[in-house]
Amino acid sequence: ESILSRIRSFEYSQKNAVLVPAAALGVGGMLVYWLRSRHKIKTIEMGDGWWGSGERPLKGKEDESIRPFTIETSDKEIEDLHHRLEQARYAPPLEGAAFHYGFNSSYLQKVVAYWRNQFDWRKQVEVLNKYPHFETTIEGIAIHFIHVKPSYIPHGRAVQPLLMVHGWPGSFYEFYKIIPLLTEPAGHGLNEGDVVFEVICPSIPGYGFSEAPHQKGFDTIATARIFHKLMNRLGFKEYYLQGGDWGSRITTNMAQMLPQSVKGLHLNFVFISRQGLRRMISVMLGAYVPWLVGLTREDVRRTYPFIQKNIYELLRESGYLHIQATKPDTAGCGLNDSPVGLAAYILEKFSTWTDKSFLHKDDGGLESKYSLDELLTNVMIYWVTSSIVSSMRFYKENLSKDPGVTADARVGVYVPTGIAAFPQELVHTPHAWAKEIFKNIITYSYMPRGGHFAAFEEPKLLAQDIMHFVRKVEQL
Repeated sequence: ESILSRIRSFEYSQKNAVLVPAAALGVGGMLVYWLRSRHKIKTIEMGDGWWGSGERPLKGKEDESIRPFTIETSDKEIEDLHHRLEQARYAPPLEGAAFHYGFNSSYLQKVVAYWRNQFDWRKQVEVLNKYPHFETTIEGIAIHFIHVKPSYIPHGRAVQPLLMVHGWPGSFYEFYKIIPLLTEPAGHGLNEGDVVFEVICPSIPGYGFSEAPHQKGFDTIATARIFHKLMNRLGFKEYYLQGGDWGSRITTNMAQMLPQSVKGLHLNFVFISRQGLRRMISVMLGAYVPWLVGLTREDVRRTYPFIQKNIYELLRESGYLHIQATKPDTAGCGLNDSPVGLAAYILEKFSTWTDKSFLHKDDGGLESKYSLDELLTNVMIYWVTSSIVSSMRFYKENLSKDPGVTADARVGVYVPTGIAAFPQELVHTPHAWAKEIFKNIITYSYMPRGGHFAAFEEPKLLAQDIMHFVRKVEQL
């Protein structure tokens, strides 16, 4: 018995010698897998889509050719516009109303008189065509874009591809003043040396000369996928992204979708949908002990009084958003039929979104930052393409869902990020709040002046910040 018990205990110890290390190895492996999965970067599923008319064709490959595109006009188009401008009806404004009730109709009559009698659409079409335009078909719809390469590349310098995406109620035309600064920096006093870009500016589908989606559900994630496909079709494996307004969300989604393709992301507007206890504490303490919650003095100056700047002013400026996020076609019908109504609706945003104090001016301060030719050219892009309704629908497609359950809601941004915070932007996002989503902020700049339409209003400031950001990324 003694011998048998010794044999059994030996066998038991032998089993333990095998089982214990095996169990430890299994637990250790699970722990390593868990730790690695925790640090694995989550991405948005790229997926696929079809936005053409009717069912997606079962056979046949999509035409992937890139075709030259030219903006054109006609006597008939201009005559129709002039006829409509001449037939406009106006409601007299309240005395002393300035822009507090929206676009002041007394000033609107002056704008329309200029539009009818002095604005030269044919000349502006020539201006628009000064950069090379193209179109290509992606997911069943025609995508319009401009692609501008530098005419001269200094020896030893790499050209960085940069995709710039506009928002609403803007267009690709917003970038016309910044493009030469980025593609020919030395010729514009920006010869800090080492950064030269080739710039690609697409029109968001449903805006301007890009075909509108024919199916429901076209959101920023679908746009991000299409723009990745565009860049791939142009032969780029890696590229920089820049955006404001919807362009900010689209390029952010692009960084969340294919981070390996995005060298860097530069934004002049930051979307943050996440709220919660941490944000509430930050807001409550920020006005009194900002350093405790990571806010700077400049953050405090731009963010407080919080109720006034982040609730009252935002509500005042976002009535359009509720209409467009619920029933865009109703209001859109009238705007699509009336150039005067369209101009009032669009240009009012170029007033108060450029500077909130412009509410108090009878002319909305519009001509203090832009020329009427510039403003009306942007309006005309919407008018001649009949794209105001489809551009407004983009709000419904993106904002009719709970922001907490969208595919991008729980996905951080890990690509190098640069943020240019302009003081007159609709809302200010401090660095401390931005880093909750943007995990790799390389530059964060408090811009000295400027508002929502940064590339249009302050092209040199924005160009300098983009270059500063890209230079830092390239040195990493």
